[in-house]
Amino acid sequence: MVAIYASPTPLSVKRVSVSCFYDSLQSLNPEAGSARNWVYVPYDQLSEGIGPLSGSSPESLGIVLIESNHKPGRRAYHKQKLAWILSSQRHFALEQAARGVAVDYRFSDQGYAHVLAEVVAERGPLCMMRAAERELRLELQELVSSGRIQVLPHGGWLSSEQDFSKAGVGPFRMDAFYRNLRKKTGILMQDGKPVGGKFSHDADNRRPWSGEPSAPQPPTFQVDSITQEVVELIQERFADHPGELDGSQIPASIQQVQSLWAWAKQECMTHFGPFEDAMSTQSRGLFHTRIAPLLNLHRLLPQQVVNDVLEMDIPLNSKEGFVRQILGWREFVRHIHRVTDGMRSLNGQPLVDPLERQERLPAAYWSGSPSGLRCLDEEVQAVWETGWTHHIPRLMVLSNIATLLDVVPQDLSDWFWVGFVDAFDWVVEPNVVGMGTYGVGNVMTTKPYVSGANYIHKMGDACQSCAFHPKKSCPITPMYWAFLGRHAKNFEGNHRMNIVMASSKKRSTEKREMDLAVFEWVRDGLRQGLVLDPQDHPQAVDSLRLL
Repeated sequence: MVAIYASPTPLSVKRVSVSCFYDSLQSLNPEAGSARNWVYVPYDQLSEGIGPLSGSSPESLGIVLIESNHKPGRRAYHKQKLAWILSSQRHFALEQAARGVAVDYRFSDQGYAHVLAEVVAERGPLCMMRAAERELRLELQELVSSGRIQVLPHGGWLSSEQDFSKAGVGPFRMDAFYRNLRKKTGILMQDGKPVGGKFSHDADNRRPWSGEPSAPQPPTFQVDSITQEVVELIQERFADHPGELDGSQIPASIQQVQSLWAWAKQECMTHFGPFEDAMSTQSRGLFHTRIAPLLNLHRLLPQQVVNDVLEMDIPLNSKEGFVRQILGWREFVRHIHRVTDGMRSLNGQPLVDPLERQERLPAAYWSGSPSGLRCLDEEVQAVWETGWTHHIPRLMVLSNIATLLDVVPQDLSDWFWVGFVDAFDWVVEPNVVGMGTYGVGNVMTTKPYVSGANYIHKMGDACQSCAFHPKKSCPITPMYWAFLGRHAKNFEGNHRMNIVMASSKKRSTEKREMDLAVFEWVRDGLRQGLVLDPQDHPQAVDSLRLL
């Protein structure tokens, strides 16, 4: 293990991929001294605006930051995700040293608990804000229980456990939680009523995009020597991890973070609302701000972005739609993850997949193995090129198709966790297991978010360049009907499913048989890593058989 902090005699350090960072930190780092209060700052709490770092003078503080090979060794995280976290953390270390905070920066092949036990032995007990990730809380539990680490409330959230307790003991619904928070905070409220007459303007935010207004071009960022060292480290040490790596896509310094947010406010927010659900191969992000990774690392603070947007002169549906994502959904899913112990249990009862799915995630979700379905292949390519797509491709393409295939929900969740730069356990597991795949039933959503090809065709343009015709040969629609048929008993009595289940029951025997044949053809083809071809479609084979 190597530690970097102010010392009369510079400590030895592995020079490969850290020399510039090491030299910069050594030149900035103040004397540690004995009177400083030491705080452990996890990899996703990189802010001086919350918690202990916000309430004390820099001269009285020391922070511990850990760069561990143990975490990326647990699963094959996307190279871009690793670079985003490590470069952000190194820049944060330099920023804190520059303002007078002593920085104890440690490199190790060991886990966080092992490193922190050594720090405590040297410096005495530490404090930290409560870890957002369940995985980290479990790892540090023994240090917390023994008093070696004192845990303080996490200052980055916009709601409390008491706020969520008003939602009862489950099932939980985001709209009720969101309405209560709006009333409590007064955000977009006037005289006790929602501005505009309704809490949600989601119905106004479902327009497809046909090229107008022009979508903004995302900014790029100068790759400084600190980020370049991180890029080189990952390319060398984690060469076997998936995904492309582009340092110019990472806003690592606090100046670059604020630059991205300024771009998002100017270029995205006016049109964010109406085109929030649109998909396009011409512009992967459209008017989405791309700030989720920064929020989840706390390089940008949720309260700041909400306050900024509330002050903007933009349409109400864009303003409310953005606020609902941050104040509503983001807060909702982190509470869901907390009260379900990571989607494992609720009120003492284990949470299990009500549909009992067994299919493994197909190779088409990994780069280099296309499915032949343009919508899926486009989004998979986006993930492995950039580590990001916006929420509708995640829900209505990536999750939808996996659900229609009966993929094990946790398989898809783990894939999201690995592939997305903004994915941490508290956000990805509720979004994928809880919502995207209906993997714990109605705990947080009333029905499965599944659809046929019509929705994908209506809201996106991938169908235009697909070998399959969205209305004649696309297998997604018969897969949808086959899914409803296979799991019909699970949806009995679900009023949100009444209409579609009634339609499912009206399908003729011939159509039901073809639905099943198409599902099996897609499932078996993707199991084998094949590219689906319209000429091999069961309907086409049937037609040839009749000639």
